[in-house]
Amino acid sequence: MTAPVHDGDEIDDVEDDVDAPGPRGFPVAVAAVVVTVVVGLLVLVLFTREPATDRQADSPLLGRSAPALVGTTLDGSAFDLADERGRWVLVNFFATWCAPCRQEHDDLAQFHELHRAIGDAGIVSVVFDDTTGNAREFFEENGGGFPVVISDEGDIALDYGVLKVPESYLVSPDGTVVAKIIGGVTAEGLEAILDDAQASGG
Repeated sequence: MTAPVHDGDEIDDVEDDVDAPGPRGFPVAVAAVVVTVVVGLLVLVLFTREPATDRQADSPLLGRSAPALVGTTLDGSAFDLADERGRWVLVNFFATWCAPCRQEHDDLAQFHELHRAIGDAGIVSVVFDDTTGNAREFFEENGGGFPVVISDEGDIALDYGVLKVPESYLVSPDGTVVAKIIGGVTAEGLEAILDDAQASGG
């Protein structure tokens, strides 16, 4: 077989066949698809969180007073975290485009219902990088019953150091942050975290 000949600006016309076998006998087009899929999977592994739940993480806020959390909720009410002193509060950052956020919602609602009846703990969610319309539609379809702060310009998330959602902070009755939870929660996991915090005198 004669290699293409370069003669000045003239190049012999050679028609490439994308279905021609590659070095190991695979068509070039198939090999390209396989490489693309493998690269895509590597990106997912490297840049997404593990699908785990109830994972506690370090935070500069642990042991310190919770940052102020003041805003307007989906129903138009005013919310101020300072008014919740005297009971435990889970501050939950979420977005409707976040799959783990959607997955943890029923467990948050279950935790809320149980502790609303007892009166010892509550939840407040803060919309993170999402629209009010999306949040309203989500809660209308899925319920919840706890306040959802929507008038945040990003300051609240910044004060809490939120980088990814879902992310939650357990605040003690005296206003101290005692736990940071990333990657989603379960009702059972929240109960265990709350029990540990209560036992340690948080």
